[in-house]
Amino acid sequence: MQQAAICASPRTLGTMSETPYYLHQRPDAELGNFRQSEPSRVVLISESVTSQTFKDSIAKELAHGNCLYFMAWGTECEAWHDAVDMANIEQFNFQEIPAERFIMTTWHDNEPLAEVFWFCKNNASHSSVDVRRTVLLHVSPKSREQPFLAQYAGA
Repeated sequence: MQQAAICASPRTLGTMSETPYYLHQRPDAELGNFRQSEPSRVVLISESVTSQTFKDSIAKELAHGNCLYFMAWGTECEAWHDAVDMANIEQFNFQEIPAERFIMTTWHDNEPLAEVFWFCKNNASHSSVDVRRTVLLHVSPKSREQPFLAQYAGA
């Protein structure tokens, strides 16, 4: 197994004064830490088939971090969505989830990525918490930081 391949780049983009971060995770590398210091929207861009264990590990990190809105796009996006839902439920022992910790989840299997970015910037709001940070979590063998950040900025 290779070392973790996480690279993070803060950028100030968009009209919402948000600071999107790009995080790259190779599917063959040790997992990085995906927990955020403040409430976050996460757009997962999946370009690789991965094991359920891999998905569950990332989902648990997101659920125990400050991810409050999760949008999955690309390869196996419905499975990613389900993994985050289950991690959020398990976090509270299958009991009621407090409103301020509930993770809204969506998957976008037949939409262009540009539409998901537009949705994130314009519609992805939490009912109980002001979420200002956006994370682009890219699961792929190769980083595509600059193209994704540019596409997000134009959405």
